[in-house]
Amino acid sequence: MIGTEFLDGQGLGNQLFCYVTARAIARERGCRFGTAGRETFANNIHSRRGMYFMDIDLGEEITKEEKSRMQRFDDDDTRLFIGTSRHDLTHGCYISGPKASIHEVPDNTLLYGNLQDESYFESCREELKDWLKVLPEYDSKEYTADDLCIVNMRGGEYTNEPALYLDRSYWLAAMREMRKHCPSMRFMVVTEDEEAAKKVLPELECHHFDMGRDYVTIKNARYLILSNSSFAVLPAMTSTELKFAIAPKYWARHNVSDGYWASEQNIYSFLHYLGRDGKLYTAEQCRQELAEYKQSSKLYAQRNRRPEGAALAVQNLRRRAGYGVFFAKKILRSLGRRTGLIRTRKAQG
Repeated sequence: MIGTEFLDGQGLGNQLFCYVTARAIARERGCRFGTAGRETFANNIHSRRGMYFMDIDLGEEITKEEKSRMQRFDDDDTRLFIGTSRHDLTHGCYISGPKASIHEVPDNTLLYGNLQDESYFESCREELKDWLKVLPEYDSKEYTADDLCIVNMRGGEYTNEPALYLDRSYWLAAMREMRKHCPSMRFMVVTEDEEAAKKVLPELECHHFDMGRDYVTIKNARYLILSNSSFAVLPAMTSTELKFAIAPKYWARHNVSDGYWASEQNIYSFLHYLGRDGKLYTAEQCRQELAEYKQSSKLYAQRNRRPEGAALAVQNLRRRAGYGVFFAKKILRSLGRRTGLIRTRKAQG
């Protein structure tokens, strides 16, 4: 048997990636498929209802006793220790690419880690639509239209992290790109954090329905602007409606990267990536740039090494400066809303 374990603290996006990767690898290897930790599946800080909107085949249930007898495969865990945030300096910024040996794991193995690279489940790409099929009573195309773009913004714990939380400038640039497809394009935010979203894009209609309806709205959108969150990737990837989707270049380090991806596993062939230069890049262009970066970057050469002494002091100064600029922008944006420089949806009437 090959499977995975759902863990406390995992978001739904990460759990679904673990599920599809483990099921795909089990199929590749000709092994039975199973899952452990089912009590935590789709139960997190955003919802405690479980996977109520899908009928997912989780394979055979792996008991604690069975789990104790299974081997463990851990996905790649390459990190950069850098002063872009407290997390990155303390724990390291996760920049891993695919780990090729996943395709050679033996029977009786549990898979752990990020498990989000599309090469892990490419052999079963078409089957994903059946594996992640929404129940008919929860499916909806209420927000499926040629002149409507769904903006999936991630808030929550992201909102106080300058390296992670996407600035208003990203969303406005992405909206400009979408208007090239339809000059009269409308935009609607779907998010788990309406309060935060309304501070960044107060001029847009904004909703948090529930986990299932948020997922379905993303899945059935024809145009998408994504955040750097795994929640929206699989519904977008399995969509039969999607025409064009934009995501942030460098993914979780769009704001600060000098060329590294956080992580490389989040380069997907169906997405277009928006850089801080305002240009769109294909996945192939991103992969080529990254390959060149790996060959020439002094920072990348220091991966998995913690800075010490003077180097650590410099990175701490960088971290403090980054947080200072980030919170200054928040204050300015708040003043902009209050003074009318940033128009709110209410003000627009």
